[in-house]
Amino acid sequence: MSSAEDALLAKREGERAMLREFAAMSLDDPRRAALRERIVTSHLALVVAMSQRFRDRGEPLDDIIQVGNEGLIKAVDRFDPDRGVEFSTFATPTIIGEIKRHFRDRLWAVRVPRRLQEMRMQVNRATEELTSTIGRSPTVREIAEHTGLSEDDVLDTLESSQAYATLSLDGGDDDESMSIGNTIGEEDASLEYVEVRETVMPLLNSLPARERRIVVMRFFENKTQSEIATELGISQMHVSRLLARSLDQMRTTMES
Repeated sequence: MSSAEDALLAKREGERAMLREFAAMSLDDPRRAALRERIVTSHLALVVAMSQRFRDRGEPLDDIIQVGNEGLIKAVDRFDPDRGVEFSTFATPTIIGEIKRHFRDRLWAVRVPRRLQEMRMQVNRATEELTSTIGRSPTVREIAEHTGLSEDDVLDTLESSQAYATLSLDGGDDDESMSIGNTIGEEDASLEYVEVRETVMPLLNSLPARERRIVVMRFFENKTQSEIATELGISQMHVSRLLARSLDQMRTTMES
């Protein structure tokens, strides 16, 4: 295994350690907010990847990312490391769910209360079930009895449905065999480090062992030049020269 891969594995283990520490903290621990911010920051790339799936749907990508971050924060607060599940696997549906809820709310042409939106789902489900059972469109009273809502609530819900002007993510596209949601790709964990593996790794491997170690320590382990110098037993000036020379060699190799 190469030094760069070792660094990536170390980075992931560091993230797992932070998650275990956060889960063990009490709610009133003064360090909790700062640690949560560090965990969220280290997983922002996951939010961006999830948000990219929803771009070109009428919302600015920055807004979608902001909503996804809210889902990420919820995932951090709820994550239990003892379950043996990777955090990214746990967080992905929470992030996507938050983004979908955002689109569900924003897709109303006229803003209506959340309570009416939730009752609309009840009424629609009841209408489908009753139509299938009795063979005709149900009356307001029948829907009210089936859902436990009042007739006034059913009428308000039917009225508010006229404000819903766009398609749901679960609606069909031009090909009625699948929903819009089904056209959204699933997360492919193997793509996470494609750029590193396919572009950076060959460049790193072209460097002498010491120079390769310095680049990994500086850019993958986020160590300062002083820390690198201390660990390798050389001067900071020497580290600076070797680092500059290595980056220049990698740049030249990539351009050629």
